[in-house]
This record gives sequence, structure tokens and C-alpha cells, in this order.
Amino acid sequence: MVKYYYKSIRADKIAETTDLQKGTWVHAEAPTDEELHALAKQFKLELGNLEDARDLDEMPRLDRDGGHTYIYVRYAFRDSKGGLSTAPLLIIFSGEYVITISQAHLPALDFLVRGRTKFATTQRAKLVLLILSHISDQYDMYINGTSRQIKGIRARLRGNGISNKDLLDFVTIEDDLNEFQSSLQPTNATLRRLLVGKQLPLFEEDHDIVEDLLLNNEQSIEAIRSNLRSVTNIRDAYSAISSNNLNQTITLLTLATILVALPNVFFGMYGMNVQLPFQHRSWAFEALIAINATLIVSIIVFVRKKRLI
Repeated sequence: MVKYYYKSIRADKIAETTDLQKGTWVHAEAPTDEELHALAKQFKLELGNLEDARDLDEMPRLDRDGGHTYIYVRYAFRDSKGGLSTAPLLIIFSGEYVITISQAHLPALDFLVRGRTKFATTQRAKLVLLILSHISDQYDMYINGTSRQIKGIRARLRGNGISNKDLLDFVTIEDDLNEFQSSLQPTNATLRRLLVGKQLPLFEEDHDIVEDLLLNNEQSIEAIRSNLRSVTNIRDAYSAISSNNLNQTITLLTLATILVALPNVFFGMYGMNVQLPFQHRSWAFEALIAINATLIVSIIVFVRKKRLI
């Protein structure tokens, strides 16, 4: 599906149009082979570069070919099942147009179409930077949400309320964070090339925007690393607590077995049909009870002194 959007500096809202004019933003979402061929022919683009945008594993990079700048980035979004994922986005900066190609719905499109940010599609370089800025903000939002989720699990760990579901969530969290990190790191390399190169005609304020994007991405990467360390620490702590609880349980059961077995030794001996010492004495039973009680108390005192329980 290919749509055309246009907004001049004087216009209040962006409009979807069928007329292609200078300064139009052309967006293709999940384009078919026919649509890609039509775009390549209409704007004199390299078809192979357009097809790369449909590769779900395409990594951020910057290419220059035939007077066109091809900027590949990855943006974060929630899929139909509510999980986090990333998808490639190709931004093409041509002589008169900005062309974007994505396989999944682009959240930046909704953000800009709602008109909450002042921009014009005729200001092509600024439009590209706005798309990149929104992508960066989306990463921040999802990373902050993940941080809150990790803190909630850590709070439950202190109360020994962590569950198997929390441990399974850690697997998803780690996958999401690793995917974010692998997307943001090459994106920064792309932004640095934009700063030092001439792929986009940047004004002084545009340089500041790119530098802010670089700084924000670096902070996001550091936040990802911090979250990954937290996940590892929580998992290690849970393993240590579980191991300690298991050891305490085994120790307690072993002690209980000993305390139960000791009286049975004496009662078993005096239950046999053989001659035993003091078996005819009236105080024999009380003596056995006293001996067993003394042994049990001695064992408990010894165990507590050694801090085994």
C-alpha cells in the first residue's frame, strides 16, 4: 500500500493526496512486488535497495546510490499479540521527495499525521530527522516500561513472591532488550555518518538534532545494559535463594528423621521378646523417655549452635 502525504509550511494539517508534487512524503507499508517495481521506476531508484527494506533482519546502515540517500533503521513496535518487536524502515532522501518503506505499521506516521508536531513535508531533511526522533522516543518508552517491569519483579523477589512466570518473562525481556541494543548500536553509526557526510543538507539546528539523537541513543543503550545486568543479578539472586531454601529444607528433614529415629531405637529394643536390662523395673519406661528427651534436646542445641537451622 502506497500513500502520498503533503504539508506545506503554511498548512495547518498534513493531507493525504493522490497528486505527486515536489515536497511530497511517499510512504509504502508492506508493499507488493508490483508496488516496489513501480516505485523504483517512478523515482529512478535501485530496486535491490528497496527489496532490502523487506528483509526482516536488515540492520541499520547508510547508502548513497544514484544521487539518492538510503537510510536503513529499525523501529520498535508492539505486534498483534502485544509483544515487543523491531522492524526495518527504509528512508529514501531523493531530490524532491522523502520516501519511506516499512513492512509493519510505522508508529511515527500516526504521530506526524495527528499534527501534534509542527513540520512540513517540503522540509525534507527535517522530516527525516522527525521520523528518526520519534523512533528514538519509541525505544525510550519501551525501555522505560521494561525497567518498571524488572523493578516490580525485583520487589517481589524481596518478599519471596517471585514466580515461574516471572522467570519466563525474563527470557522475553532479555530477547527484547538484546534486539533493541542490536538495533540502536548500528543506528548511532548511521547518525554519525549523517553528521560528517553530505548525505542530507543539514542546517546548524539540524546538526544539534542529530547530536541529541546520538546522545539519546547512547543513553538508551546504557539503560539496556543496566536492565540486562539487573535481570542477570535477579536471576542469580533467585537461584541462590532457592538453593539456600532447598538446603535448609533438606537439613530440617534430616534433623526430623534423626529425632524420630532415636526414640524408635530404644522402644524397638524394649519391644523385643528377649531379656533386657531393667525391663522389670517400674521406672524403666520413664527412664527411656528421659534418655530420649535428653538426646533430642542435646541434638537440637548442637544443631542450633552450629547454625544448621
